[in-house]
Amino acid sequence: MPVDRPASVEPLRQATTRLDVTTRPRGLVDVTAAIDRWLAAIGAGEGLLTVFLRHTSASLTIQENASPEVPPDLVDALDRLAPRGSHWRHDIEGDDDMPAHVKTSLTGVSLAIPVIDGRMDLGTWQAVWVWEHRDAAHRRTATLHYLGALTPDGS
Repeated sequence: MPVDRPASVEPLRQATTRLDVTTRPRGLVDVTAAIDRWLAAIGAGEGLLTVFLRHTSASLTIQENASPEVPPDLVDALDRLAPRGSHWRHDIEGDDDMPAHVKTSLTGVSLAIPVIDGRMDLGTWQAVWVWEHRDAAHRRTATLHYLGALTPDGS
């Protein structure tokens, strides 16, 4: 049963920032806490958060945050869908290059997340993850954009 919330009467405001994330090779990095801190710092109220990853060989996902077996299982599953090998035409940066692009295409680089009472409206076991598909760690950048009401002490 849906929970109705009254429409906000405050004017909509927006805020943007970039979040730098140091990844691990072929793994997932939980960025939920960093995003929560930013939402608190800007005084977010009710609105919508867009997270956009500015890369073609890493992606974003909302996934379970409770079981440590989930991230490696996800990595293994995508490895089966886009395996390494000499069958790829594009291999300029190595044999992990084209499989990383395929994995990014399958998982995506953008998320839209509702914000309620200043926090992402994630489920109990959900977290926002940056997913590195390359063999080496990288410094990845996500653009965060919030559109919505700000609390009285927000910027």
